[in-house]
Amino acid sequence: MKRARIIVKGRVQRVGYRDEVEEIARRLGIKGFVENIKPYDIRIVTEGEDEAISEFIERIKIKRFPIDVESVEVSFEDFKGEFEYFEIKRGNWQEELGERLDTAGKLLYKSVELAERSVELSERSVELGEESVSIGKKMLEKQDETINEIKGLREDLKSYMEERFDRLEHEVMAIKAKLGMV
Repeated sequence: MKRARIIVKGRVQRVGYRDEVEEIARRLGIKGFVENIKPYDIRIVTEGEDEAISEFIERIKIKRFPIDVESVEVSFEDFKGEFEYFEIKRGNWQEELGERLDTAGKLLYKSVELAERSVELSERSVELGEESVSIGKKMLEKQDETINEIKGLREDLKSYMEERFDRLEHEVMAIKAKLGMV
């Protein structure tokens, strides 16, 4: 069993990082707390099995929007057994609520930006689809022209071949007549 004091730096305040840390600790059976420290960092004090603490330290290195952990500073101490569970230590409720509203506003704007980009991509996709249909129609027209041209060539070739066979048949008959084979 050991105790770890951890300072996490990066974009970790007002992005739901403490909630993520609490869930990781709960899953690993770790006890302690997580709290914001001014101006931008997070402090974690945790106790648990050596292996669980090592796994915890790896899992809290989150780089998934909007969270971006840049560094994790860890120091180890002797196990004290002073925690019953893992908790989030929050500031006064007005400050916490204000921070949550700021974060919600930022995420709402980001959502609007993504929606606008999605609409742009959808419009471009429709344009490309229309272009594809237009190209497909032109290809079908060319295919029809090619088929008609081939039909015409077949008719011309058929007439030419019939004429040649008729002429050859007459010539063969004339040769047979001269040879007395008829």
